[in-house]
Amino acid sequence: MTLTRSFRETIKEQLSNREFRREFLREAVGNMVAGDMETAKAVLREYINGTVGFIALGEALSKSPKSLMRMLSPDGNPQARNLFEMVAYLQRIDGTVLKVHASEAVAA
Repeated sequence: MTLTRSFRETIKEQLSNREFRREFLREAVGNMVAGDMETAKAVLREYINGTVGFIALGEALSKSPKSLMRMLSPDGNPQARNLFEMVAYLQRIDGTVLKVHASEAVAA
């Protein structure tokens, strides 16, 4: 699915708001934990594009920006270590700490 420029610009503008940024990152991690990797990668990709950028992220993680972009592409297959390294860095630069809480599953 190709995203329109206006959607990307809207997300980028919204990411200047710290609460929105935290919720956006939480959404990415929540999707990872739920097993929806396609959505998680898409949200992480937009988060990175709207905040630190792939060049700075690559420098911080000692990885090629193109490699990081490929990991988060629809056909990308990132290792868990790489995903959590990205999330840890993104939390650190934002001053955010995400926590996982267990709860009872609700029957559908």
